[in-house]
Amino acid sequence: MIPVEDWAALHDLAHRYAACVDERDFAGVARLFGEDGVLVLPDPPREFDPVLEHRGPEGVTAALSVLEDVPLTAHGITGMVFDPGGNPATARGRIGCVAHHVSPRDGRFADAVWHLRYLDRYARIEGQWRFARREVHLDLIETREVRASRLGR
Repeated sequence: MIPVEDWAALHDLAHRYAACVDERDFAGVARLFGEDGVLVLPDPPREFDPVLEHRGPEGVTAALSVLEDVPLTAHGITGMVFDPGGNPATARGRIGCVAHHVSPRDGRFADAVWHLRYLDRYARIEGQWRFARREVHLDLIETREVRASRLGR
């Protein structure tokens, strides 16, 4: 069982990641990883499993910079499960998420909706929980027409 204060800190870490991505604060996302932290992404539509590994703050920032071409994202956390790691300074997590990626298409906006799971390993570094490894496992992608958004119609 994860102690309540650790559960709360890991919960905050997962939500902070989503908020930073949606706010395009990629340097903020990178700060949520340890210096040798790893982000592993899928390569859709060919690969839905995590296959593209990005290491360290520079790698994480570079990996997420592809979202600069997506004018609006909205990440919704759908569930969280945390388990202890091999020692008190490590933990594991499974985070469910629905990620919306809104972009212009044919004079309108379309939403590529990713249903995914983050499989995480965490490390406590200088008293703070950080991502040691975050793998993005993509389950399905939907495309929806957007009727209206803050970007317009």
